[in-house]
Amino acid sequence: MEYDNTLRKVIEFHGHVCPGLAYGYRAAQVALRELGDRSEDEEIVAVVENDSCSVDAIQVMTGCTFGKGNLIFRDFGKQVYTFFKRSTGKGLRISVDYTPTESPEDKKAWERYLSGERSTDVVKRVGELKERKVEEILGADEQQILSIHEVEAEPPPMARIHPSLRCEKCGEKVMSSRIREDKGRKLCIPCSE
Repeated sequence: MEYDNTLRKVIEFHGHVCPGLAYGYRAAQVALRELGDRSEDEEIVAVVENDSCSVDAIQVMTGCTFGKGNLIFRDFGKQVYTFFKRSTGKGLRISVDYTPTESPEDKKAWERYLSGERSTDVVKRVGELKERKVEEILGADEQQILSIHEVEAEPPPMARIHPSLRCEKCGEKVMSSRIREDKGRKLCIPCSE
């Protein structure tokens, strides 16, 4: 399959092509089409509900990153991505709604792989299945793989910069909003636990 320049950049950033990366690529395509250009600062905000490979595609394509504060992670384990454009208030919730075509033998290979088996046959079969799945995801009509809904909600607040304080136990600097008080001492979260 021939990849466009954007997908090649996504693959280079992530390190390999896989189904999760393809999901993120397709979701980010929709977000950019509907909300506009890549975010230079916090113009677009992405709220992701998983920490899978897909999020790397979203970061590269949309410009939403943890460092800028416009990539927000909610650990729900769902292939769901909500994007907001701050200037218009428009929001989109995009969820993966795709079931790959798998034979009983395909399912058995996946089960063996997920249980930890790495025999040559299983690794080869799973690699072929991943390739096929990536091709299906990239070649499918949008409505075959994604459920897209406009949302009416306030985008998350802009990123805030907090001063750093020193933990009174380990001496490392920590964001003031993460300091915990323990017996009159200001501690970082690990030292307070």
